[in-house]
Amino acid sequence: MMTPGKVAIGTKNLFMPSPVTLVGANVNGKPNFLTVAWCSIVNNFPPMVSISLYRIRHTRAGIKENGTFSVNIPSSRQVEVTDYCGIFSGKNVDKSRVFDCFYGKLKSAPMIVSCPMNMECSLHSTHSIGTHDLYIGNIVEIYVDEDCLTDGMPDIRRIDPMVCTWKGNYWLIGEFVAKTFDAGKRYKP
Repeated sequence: MMTPGKVAIGTKNLFMPSPVTLVGANVNGKPNFLTVAWCSIVNNFPPMVSISLYRIRHTRAGIKENGTFSVNIPSSRQVEVTDYCGIFSGKNVDKSRVFDCFYGKLKSAPMIVSCPMNMECSLHSTHSIGTHDLYIGNIVEIYVDEDCLTDGMPDIRRIDPMVCTWKGNYWLIGEFVAKTFDAGKRYKP
């Protein structure tokens, strides 16, 4: 039975918004980056992140080869280069020259200097699901530009990240609404 005012539209990937990230891996000894919106935190202790990659993606070879990857958070000022990394495959274009890179503790997960936030990950597990492979990584270290910190924590306003919608559009994040685990204390059922 349908609820008045609701319209059934079928099953689609409509979870939104999704964070816009640049996933990095060394492929045949060279840094390669891919734009990924299917990325999420999946565990607290130890901290873990997941990325879902279509099976034809070139970056997959580097994750398999090294057992490491990075998740880089670009700012909105990097929209063109971020989109470029999603349009062109590392199989056909050398993306190792697109960014200045650095390496952290693992020494094999390339991270982007110009991105305000970077997560260095070791591969925990891989799961084949439909048309994609789901990679779960242990977050080994997080690097944040000093000017993007407030009280020692990443400041979303300073990082200026983008989100993506199901239509494939990039958006900025809006205004502060409420503090988590606080707003609900005022609700009276």
